[in-house]
Amino acid sequence: MFRSSNPALKEELFSSSGVLADGQVMTIQGAVNKTLIMLFILVAGASWVWTGIMPMLSRAALAEGTGMSALTLQGNPLVVPVAIGGFFVALVLSFVIVFKPVWSSYLAPVYALGEGLALGGISAFIEFRFPGIVMQAVLLTFATLFCLLMAYKFGVIRVTDKFRLGLVVATAAIGVIYLINLVMGFFHTSIPFVSGGGFFGIAFSMFVVGIAALNLVLDFDLIERGAESGAPKYMEWYSGFALMVTLVWLYMEILRLLSKLRGRD
Repeated sequence: MFRSSNPALKEELFSSSGVLADGQVMTIQGAVNKTLIMLFILVAGASWVWTGIMPMLSRAALAEGTGMSALTLQGNPLVVPVAIGGFFVALVLSFVIVFKPVWSSYLAPVYALGEGLALGGISAFIEFRFPGIVMQAVLLTFATLFCLLMAYKFGVIRVTDKFRLGLVVATAAIGVIYLINLVMGFFHTSIPFVSGGGFFGIAFSMFVVGIAALNLVLDFDLIERGAESGAPKYMEWYSGFALMVTLVWLYMEILRLLSKLRGRD
């Protein structure tokens, strides 16, 4: 009955985890609170990197053509390596948490920090190229989250077996396409509609944004059922982590779509 295309949310985690010895169980409010804590940590990390990279990019742009090395203009030489390190920390911890959900109480906040550091760097570079794009992506991400949460809460969108299966297949297909595109990148080529800004490229990005958004509905449903089944307390952190994975994916896809649209101007 429990099925999600989010690899972090699996039936076995909720249906066979059992209740902890102290009798504490997962609640929806607890999962929401943990998600908000992780979101705060992510934003704090992203803000620190953002404030370090944006002045560096502005000064480098001013130095262009003067012969002055951009490296000498960096305000904080650690910010870029920290952002890159945050990406790898988040990547490694995401796999660890998926396979060891009982550790999520300790690792999920660290994952959020690493993800925030990485997103801060990525967002800063894209913002420098397309001013204002990051705020647009953030607003669209949270607007999508709110609208889908309301749609789920009031029964506008119902999670059926066919709905789950369709999203699982679509998400898996997107993953395969991105993996192929990544491998092709090592040979200095790519799938045109994945990275291109033409009609098919924009249509593909819109499709991916839609699939990423609908994955939120599956996450809402699975968390609600998990709370009803009496999953252990640490699953609140794990559920928060799973929602963060989907939200970050949605934000990145919206940012990609907006970049393609802005790149056509």
